[in-house]
Order: sequence, then C-alpha cells, then structure tokens
Amino acid sequence: MRQIVLDTETTGLNARTGDRVIEIGCVELLNRQLTGNNLHFYINPERDSEEGALAVHGLTTEFLSDKPKFAEIADEFRDYVRGAEIIIHNASFDVGFLDAEFKLLGLPPFKEHVDNVIDSLQMAKEQHPGRRNSLDALCDRYGISNAHRTLHGGLLDAALLAEVYLAMTRGQNSLTMDLAAGGGDEDGAVKLELAPLADVIVVAATEAELGLHETVLNTLDKEVRGTCVWRKEPEPEAPPA
Repeated sequence: MRQIVLDTETTGLNARTGDRVIEIGCVELLNRQLTGNNLHFYINPERDSEEGALAVHGLTTEFLSDKPKFAEIADEFRDYVRGAEIIIHNASFDVGFLDAEFKLLGLPPFKEHVDNVIDSLQMAKEQHPGRRNSLDALCDRYGISNAHRTLHGGLLDAALLAEVYLAMTRGQNSLTMDLAAGGGDEDGAVKLELAPLADVIVVAATEAELGLHETVLNTLDKEVRGTCVWRKEPEPEAPPA
C-alpha cells in the first residue's frame, strides 16, 4: 500500500478570502515503511502572509518571491500523489486549500486525484477523547522527539506526522493483508487453521501453603465475628424455567 503523509503551510486561515498555499511537504510510506521518496515545494503565493500565519511558519514574502507559483508545480505534485492514500492532520483545512488552488487552474478537486484521505486528527480524537490531539501533543504522547520544531514547516510536520501515524496504528495490521498471498476464500474471508490446545498445567498448593491460607481465614473469622465470605460456598444457580 502506498501512503503519502502531507502537510501544507498557507498565507492565512481562509482560502475563500484569497489565502494561498506557500509550502507543501509530502512523506512517502510503502507498506508502512518510510521510503525517503519525499516531495517538498516552497511556493510563491503572489501575496503577503497574514501576521498570525507568518508567526507560525516564518516564511516571508521576500523568501518566497523567487519560488515557483502553484501552477508551475501542480503537475509534478498531482503525479506524485496520484492513486495514493493521503494522511493529513486536520485534513479539511489542507484539502480545502488544495481544492482552491486546483480550482484556479481549472482542475478537479484534490480527492479526485488520490485514492482516499485519512484525517489523523479525527483518528486521534477517537483514540484519545477529551485530550489534546495537536501534532505536538501526539509527539509527546508517543515519545517522538520534536525538539527541533521551533516553527511549523510542511516537510518537517509531514515527517513528524508519519511517525505519529505509524505509532497510532501500530498493531492494526489487518488479517486481510494476507489475501494478496492467497490466504482468503472466494468471498475474501480469511481462514485460520486450528491448532491443538496446549496441555493445561495445574500447580497444587503445598501443605505449608494450605496451612498459611487457613491461618488467614481464621484471622478473618475473628475480625467479622463469624464466618468470613471466603469460607462460604456460592449458591447454586437455579435451573432455567
């Protein structure tokens, strides 16, 4: 399975009011393994970043002025993500901006170029309800170092998210993954071979252990001034009517 962990940086928070994508970072996973076949663009948005956004990513208008425009990288970007499963933290934000960029070029929406989109933020909320589920919080939770993350960055955040996603989904490899090797029946169900049960080992208490147990029960009898619950036999269940 080919998966792409993707992150963008933008000039602001609202694509509908003209904010643009200024950075795209993509990290490739193939069968849950990092391949190193990553993709990264800085993009000239032809406008300034809002003050709040600039404080987050630090990508100035001057720095971006000689970078390619989105139209110049669109084909390479689409070829890279085509047919892959895309993993994005807070996917609606990034997909909304990519859709806006594609619309300016007369291209179909982002999801029509890929297999599907997984929102890792929604996954985290389901796994950790009521807790902080930002990328930084998840890095702390899963023991992933993000000490070098002083500012947000598309490729850096995608690389951190890739590690977080692998940690979040560890142990969830489905049995259906074996179907490619012919492990399923005609309906796609997986058949598991029955193995014989191991011998049950019974370890009996020694005389000394039984004596100590009796001493404890006697002490409990004295404390309750009667018979402690551990000496009472459970009532037999009534037969069904």
